[in-house]
Amino acid sequence: MQDQPDVVVLRLGHRPGRDERMTTHVGLTARALGADRLVLEEAAAGRKETVTDITDRFGGPFEVEVTDRPLSRVRSWEGSIAHLTMYGQPIQDVEAEVRAAHREEPLLVVVGAEKVPFEIYERADFNVGVTNQPHSEIAALAVFLDRLFEGRELERDWQDAEKRVVPQETGKRVIDTDDE
Repeated sequence: MQDQPDVVVLRLGHRPGRDERMTTHVGLTARALGADRLVLEEAAAGRKETVTDITDRFGGPFEVEVTDRPLSRVRSWEGSIAHLTMYGQPIQDVEAEVRAAHREEPLLVVVGAEKVPFEIYERADFNVGVTNQPHSEIAALAVFLDRLFEGRELERDWQDAEKRVVPQETGKRVIDTDDE
């Protein structure tokens, strides 16, 4: 998020035909809740277009990359790594430590799609459980980012937006920013 070291979300794994919507929503959640970049595996390359289109229309900055070597990204990461897993330490027990680390260096947030290699658990500085019950990786990412940024992501300024949602008590209103 603006004026802080980067937060990069790595979507590790993607089952074509099964994870299309989930992977897209991981990207949209990462963008909307303060991450700076999303890294997708080659199998999920088609999701890049959707997330980039939303960024183009509703503003950024936010980048999407595709890699054919996601584990290399983890191995070469220079910064802290948080792996979201229901088997991890409760977020409420580690969130202050994660925030302190992020103030000093970039943060890679690993969000798995299928069985995550044990290497991720070993390389992660933080194995974080939003809850120790089965749940959605999208929910875990949303709660994690909100805790990381302490709600500041909800006040974020969006640059170069073509469209803007106008909050209303009822109904829906989206305006072209050229009309403002």
